[in-house]
Amino acid sequence: MKTYKISYADHTLELGRHTCIMGILNVTPDSFSDGGKFFRYEDAMAQAEKMVEDGADIIDIGGESSRPFSEEVSLEEEARRVLPVIEKLAPRIPIPISIDTTKAGIARQAIEAGASIINDISSLQFDPDMGAVAAEYNTPVILMHIRGTPKTMQVSPEYDDIIGEISTFFEDAIRRAEKSGISRSKLIIDPGIGFGKTVGHNLSLIQHLHEFESFDVPILIGPSRKAFIRNILKGDTGKDIDPALPQVETGTQATIAASVLHGAHIVRVHDVANTRTTIRIIDEIRNSD
Repeated sequence: MKTYKISYADHTLELGRHTCIMGILNVTPDSFSDGGKFFRYEDAMAQAEKMVEDGADIIDIGGESSRPFSEEVSLEEEARRVLPVIEKLAPRIPIPISIDTTKAGIARQAIEAGASIINDISSLQFDPDMGAVAAEYNTPVILMHIRGTPKTMQVSPEYDDIIGEISTFFEDAIRRAEKSGISRSKLIIDPGIGFGKTVGHNLSLIQHLHEFESFDVPILIGPSRKAFIRNILKGDTGKDIDPALPQVETGTQATIAASVLHGAHIVRVHDVANTRTTIRIIDEIRNSD
């Protein structure tokens, strides 16, 4: 696997032999897995510090749910949710904070509060000013593939050639980022598991993840507790499974292992401790002679 160095502020993330773990911190009342669990400031701070102790390499903080059929929140409400956490957390932890947002105004305030990576599920498309903010602050950017918006993305998603179509999307996204003044060395791509995809689409993406290596940028993947895992596990029962149940976490770890073996440099997860164990073993296998 090719290695990369992603610079942020005065630090560098080295990606390749060591798989990077991005811990998810949803400061929202309605995220699909942990909505409301860390909505209170004190709970969010405690969870972030626990993820650092458990071995996270990045903390990804979001104040707007992007679950299927979710509604947007205002810039003011999103700022109220995330900025106090970032301001207090940034000087207390030794790892970078990523701001999960599609709004340039939130990204700017988050960076000034201490965040150092932008995670934009729209790949700079929902807010035309996002690219300029990233370029101004020389901030690494995660470009994710999405079909439609969170509210519409799971309405009968179809592809003739999912790998080819997402590859074309990334070509356009990278070109758009570079045109905004963002260096290619600051870019990370994410195929967007669960964002406008069926169960079969998600499985195919994991199986063929290595095909995105041609873009010569790090690859991030976020399958944690997603609906495709729960749909596989529930089989023909027709009964949905609580995302927080242990079997869903076991399913998540299976997808993490497969993703790393197929080319993922960064994995975005809810359970950092379990993932650290999985990554420790898989990295050893992958790096063995």
